[in-house]
Amino acid sequence: MPPRTTDSTPERPDDDRAPSKAPEPCAGDDAPTPPRADEGEAEDLADVEAEGKEEEREGEGDKAEADSGRRVVAVRRAADGGRRWRALHLAGCAVLLAVAVTGGAIAVGGVQDRGAGVDAVSAAGALSPGDLARGDLDAGIASLQKHLRAQPKDFGSWATLGVAYVEQARTKGDPSRYPQAQRALKRSLGLKPGNDQALAGQAALAAARHDFPGALTQADRALKQNPYNERALCTRIDALVELGRYDDAAKAADTADDRRPGIPVFTRYAYVRELRGDVRTAREVLERALGSAHAPADVAYVATALGQLAWNQGEYKTALDHYARALAADDAYLPALEGRARAQAASGERTAAVRGLEQVVARFPLPGPLVALGELYEDRGGDGDRAKAGDQYALVDAWTALARAGGANTDLETALAAADHGDEKEALRAARAEWDRRHSVHTADALAWALHVNGRDEEALPYARRATATGYRNAVFLYHRGVIERATGDKREARTHLKAALDLNPGFSPLGAREARTALKDLEGNR
Repeated sequence: MPPRTTDSTPERPDDDRAPSKAPEPCAGDDAPTPPRADEGEAEDLADVEAEGKEEEREGEGDKAEADSGRRVVAVRRAADGGRRWRALHLAGCAVLLAVAVTGGAIAVGGVQDRGAGVDAVSAAGALSPGDLARGDLDAGIASLQKHLRAQPKDFGSWATLGVAYVEQARTKGDPSRYPQAQRALKRSLGLKPGNDQALAGQAALAAARHDFPGALTQADRALKQNPYNERALCTRIDALVELGRYDDAAKAADTADDRRPGIPVFTRYAYVRELRGDVRTAREVLERALGSAHAPADVAYVATALGQLAWNQGEYKTALDHYARALAADDAYLPALEGRARAQAASGERTAAVRGLEQVVARFPLPGPLVALGELYEDRGGDGDRAKAGDQYALVDAWTALARAGGANTDLETALAAADHGDEKEALRAARAEWDRRHSVHTADALAWALHVNGRDEEALPYARRATATGYRNAVFLYHRGVIERATGDKREARTHLKAALDLNPGFSPLGAREARTALKDLEGNR
């Protein structure tokens, strides 16, 4: 499973505020008189108007399904022109033109707390970030848009709208929302320069786009204005983790826990511990967080994190129990649906796993489930399965083209997918580019594997060792290291790490686990 640090975590209703005896004014109540409307404001309000009219035309009952369907069709159309890796860059560009023409009017829904709706509105009519997290994201955005058409000078609501767009883009695979988020946050800062809500939103946007140095800078700026800003505290942890600065991330997690203890901080604290090999503490922290969770969005998120932790350790029954709890809280929570399918595949329930991943990618064709489904097709090996697998891998490139147009860096996703299912040279280019930006265990592993598939195993070995150096228990990393060691002639170490991968998580990948078993059998036979 992919890293969890930048996953959506519902925030507390009093988000972004330090403890205070007196209630704070509603967003914009005591703000200084803003400047006269300019061209930027006109553009931002035009976006709000266009989206509001689109939402008014559509029925609420089928809006989410129709919206996600349009985006899925657009991505699939991008890939339909050919299955070869390079050709899809051109196809992706065609989709980007289509997105530009629509003006970003395609609204996509959130999977958080579907049944609750958004019923808490500030005195000024604007929603807080906490309200958006607890309720339906679509409904919250619609309310914000309506409010901003009436009160375009409300800097707090512009900041909240920007963050909501980031959530839509990140959780639903809709990169067209990133530029809209950027404009909304810029508008907030234009109305009130230096406000911590918008700075924290810019940090979240940078993290979602995989600009982790930028995320760290913006989070620090927000915390200088308000040391208790929960979003900035959490994004700071995320950025340090993704930059590979694990000691600093641990300190940042301790600081965040002192200032704003709660589920968003607890889940990040647990992940930092997991990356350092302390699975026991990670599990205990997540279990305590789940015990304190009450809102369906909180339960779904934390239970899914526990499911991912269990899956990484090869504890498939436990993982399935956690995913069941997550889906009982929110039956449409995408990470839980994907995690359940992976655990089913590892448990031998291949038919259920394929069906589950088909449902996931039919709604949201994101790289992780696309590759997982493609590998399940390949492993099944039935009539037409190879072509079906190729279709899934082709869609990954269409998605990365859309994400790049939204300002996101997709080199890590490109490197991971292309190394096994695409252009090996492109995989190495992307992996090197990402390593130049950040030195995390994930980028080390990606670069090691990209070097391996290009036949450069001596160069790959130091990166493979670095990927496993923190104690992080990841079967994929161990498998990659074992294969690279075998290629360099170190049979003893290769046996050790291939066996460790299969002992830890014997179903870590439909294809990778099979290849690991074959390689280990060959090594054992030649002893």
